[in-house]
Amino acid sequence: MLEHGGRLRQASHDYGIPLESWVDLSTGINPDAYPVPPIDPVAWLRLPEDNDGLEAAAAAYYGNPRLLALSGSQAAIQSLPKLFKPMVLACVSPLYEEHPHAWETAGHRLRRLPSLARAVSVVTPAVLLCNPNNPTADCQPKEVILDAAAQLRRRGGWLIVDEAFADAEPENTVAALAGSEEAPNMIVLRSLGKFFGLAGARVGFVFGAAEKLDPLREMLGPWAIAHPARVVARAALADTAWQAAARMRLISASQRLADLLAPLGTVRRTALFCTVGGSDSPLAASALAGHFARRGILVRRFDAHGLVRFGLPGRDEEWQRLTAAVAEWSSS
Repeated sequence: MLEHGGRLRQASHDYGIPLESWVDLSTGINPDAYPVPPIDPVAWLRLPEDNDGLEAAAAAYYGNPRLLALSGSQAAIQSLPKLFKPMVLACVSPLYEEHPHAWETAGHRLRRLPSLARAVSVVTPAVLLCNPNNPTADCQPKEVILDAAAQLRRRGGWLIVDEAFADAEPENTVAALAGSEEAPNMIVLRSLGKFFGLAGARVGFVFGAAEKLDPLREMLGPWAIAHPARVVARAALADTAWQAAARMRLISASQRLADLLAPLGTVRRTALFCTVGGSDSPLAASALAGHFARRGILVRRFDAHGLVRFGLPGRDEEWQRLTAAVAEWSSS
């Protein structure tokens, strides 16, 4: 099983710092999460039902009724490869490693390529990318993604796009077009875990043509999302005022974070995290991550690519501790 951010207990053990003393910047989750409303106790007593309004709220929010709700986009990541016969898949790398892991586990072969243009040019039956990309923070314009889908369509191929970090800056999202006449060969994954800060609810969506969604629905079976999680997700997706305010806060905070991290090296940002480095030096990434860990600040390092990812601090005290740690690195 792959490692992910948020392993605070392990960090606490490794560095001898009490759990409550850590600042966790390792996950890229909105620290100012959607305020969960009171949940009717009935939600704990009854099985969830598909006509409770969640799918309608999601269709309105994402602009696409061609969707399947599931227990986080991770469920789609693990299940989608099983819908395709063994093939060679091109992916824009580096990327969220659960994707390659799932495809290889299902018997597919991967070609890791540095750009979407290269991935499309190698004439594989499918191409996979994350947009914005995790961990590099690179973002492809909407027009480029749709052109890639069109090129793949002409040769009977598929384009799979993970938009887990896209909600705060939606101008380049393509979820609304997945499975449409314009892009029938495009499959898009979305999640409530990052922008809404509801990672623990385990709610996500996959968008695309019925050709793929119908067998995926059968594969996952009934009651893919717990009833209380459906209640919370429905409220979050319908709360346009909270969404607008959250976008403004996140964009401002991520720019503040990028400015703060500038002394550490090259910084690339999304609205939910900033990534430092790119030297392909494992030692550089390890040293930087270790510096912050010894000060009780957990970040996410990607040694193979020389990258360190920083999520957004929440409270003022967390910003202050991060500022002090950056200053200490710069003066060392």
